[in-house]
Amino acid sequence: MNNIKKDGNTLLPTGYIQWRKDIEHLIEVAKLRAAINVNADTLALYWTLGKRILAQQRQLGWGANIISKLSVDLSQKFPNDRGYSLSNLKSMRRFAEAYPDFPFLQVPLAKMENIPIGQVALDQFKEDDKGFVQVPLAQITWYHHISLLSKVKDIAERAYYITETAQNGWSRDVMLMQIANGYIHAKGHAINNFEQTLPPLQSDLAKYIFKDPYNFSFLGTVAFQNELDIEKTLTCKITDFLLEMGRGFAYIGRQYHISVDGDDYYIDLLMYHLKLHCYVVVELKAVEFKPEFVSKLNFYISAVDDMVKSPEDKPTIGLLLCRTKSNKKAEFSLRGITQPMGIAQYETEKLFADVASALPQIEEIEEKLEESEEKTDKE
Repeated sequence: MNNIKKDGNTLLPTGYIQWRKDIEHLIEVAKLRAAINVNADTLALYWTLGKRILAQQRQLGWGANIISKLSVDLSQKFPNDRGYSLSNLKSMRRFAEAYPDFPFLQVPLAKMENIPIGQVALDQFKEDDKGFVQVPLAQITWYHHISLLSKVKDIAERAYYITETAQNGWSRDVMLMQIANGYIHAKGHAINNFEQTLPPLQSDLAKYIFKDPYNFSFLGTVAFQNELDIEKTLTCKITDFLLEMGRGFAYIGRQYHISVDGDDYYIDLLMYHLKLHCYVVVELKAVEFKPEFVSKLNFYISAVDDMVKSPEDKPTIGLLLCRTKSNKKAEFSLRGITQPMGIAQYETEKLFADVASALPQIEEIEEKLEESEEKTDKE
């Protein structure tokens, strides 16, 4: 007879709980695959509708009014479907026009090599000996796509945001925030010595992961007087902080205590990166970068390597975050340093130009007006 285990008032056979968890995992995986398939099917349908609308307008000269008529007819035929509004049909046409090679976005390899996409992702989508990259469009939802089409015109940048959104699991709102914050221009731009201090694969991944600048605008517009204030506020808003740091970062602690020869030291922020498989020592400075900051960070990296890191972990990396910095001073300061570290600055306020980039585009305003007129006509 099998051993039994009591769960509340129920006696369960030994191994039942793990067996049940395995079944739950199978169901969750199946649901995820079903959701992915539904999204792919939806995109395929919308692309086909958009392509047919384009064909009729280009080949037979049908005017824009035909889309309005089609919207009314489809909405009456399929009253429970919400996808056939005038604005959505126009988005389908724009989607088909933007992606003639559906289900992929094809981008010349030379254009993709000029943006900070990870080499692993680039190799994954690269077509051998064909000189272009194929990025699957079904990685993100329809609502991501229609927002991306209006916000990002360059196809290489659009391919980049499709890949980053899928890899990081961004919602549409988070994706739009990252676009408005200039994510593509910050990713992989931190001043660093990774090439000289890490093995090639680890170096490439580290260069891709660290940004410059980091956008801490979620901290508000309060003027921080010292690093402790910044640390405290960052950890109070840990979700926003980890989102800005990027996927793979895990928070270990702030003012992390280490003792060296009887003296106490406190690391501003200690983190761990799951893809790099290493600790990350983060030092915050509320002032402009100074070369002497590197020496202290170097000390902390050595201490973590010796006292915290396990044999399975890769070498600890340091990240120095300053209010402002001179790139030339940062580069000079890293010369001869044997510990891997990056130097970046952070922003706590967004300039008006950044805010303006997040405002609705003309096309979006026109679509909203058309939707309003459509509702008025129906009433």
